[in-house]
Amino acid sequence: MTEHQPKDKSLGLLREQLNAIGELKRVHHDDPAFDKWWQKTRSIVSNIFGQDSHQLEQFVGIQYGLMAFTSDTPDSSWQQAYVDGLNNAEAHLEALIAEIENFWQDEAVKSPLATPRSDLERLFDRFHLVVRQLRSRHADRETLDVSDEYDVQDLLHALLKLHFDDVRSEEWTPSYAGGASRMDFLLHEHRMVIEVKCSRPSMKSKDVGAELSIDIMRYKAHPNVSTLFCFIYDPAGHLANPVGIERDLNRDHDGLEVRCYIRPR
Repeated sequence: MTEHQPKDKSLGLLREQLNAIGELKRVHHDDPAFDKWWQKTRSIVSNIFGQDSHQLEQFVGIQYGLMAFTSDTPDSSWQQAYVDGLNNAEAHLEALIAEIENFWQDEAVKSPLATPRSDLERLFDRFHLVVRQLRSRHADRETLDVSDEYDVQDLLHALLKLHFDDVRSEEWTPSYAGGASRMDFLLHEHRMVIEVKCSRPSMKSKDVGAELSIDIMRYKAHPNVSTLFCFIYDPAGHLANPVGIERDLNRDHDGLEVRCYIRPR
């Protein structure tokens, strides 16, 4: 198998040529459609298996005419020899397809390499599923009930440990407007900070924007932060149009990249 021919593509090309044989059997042996099919099939087999392969040699060796004949040989005999050759070509292509299906390895599915950002996004996307699972314990045993912002912080902190070794919680941020504040989680190695919020019935879109604006001003002055992730847990759906809120907030703020995630959707 040549490296530049993937398995699925090779199978598709061979099956296309195989399927064309049925129509070729119904045309005259001198029809130019046969020559066109033969040239294309030869090229496909050569590119898949190689110019010196026995697969190509066997295909080229198939006869589509009579080896012995006289001037009285009827055209029907030529036609039969042509059809017999196509039958042999049909069997040969079927064998090549079976060879690929049975002995070639499937192409490995290349998943995107995990990054700190993709790890965070996956945690945010699946956070609500974790909450629901925690509430369903054997024999109704007690568990963590995520009901407020502190609960969200505690659970997210535990989940962050799955992907990050250095998770620093509640470091002081530089002062802004006369006061200092604490950040929820700092991923120091990746220069990322995570702010955690939990929606409430009175929370509006403008409230999210106002709170995040203050966070942005603080973190822009922080020497170890280049990206601010704001995770808003909204299990009751208090926030209308979460997609619109995210789009309004997701942008660069004078060198500080801001990404907002409102979950679940």
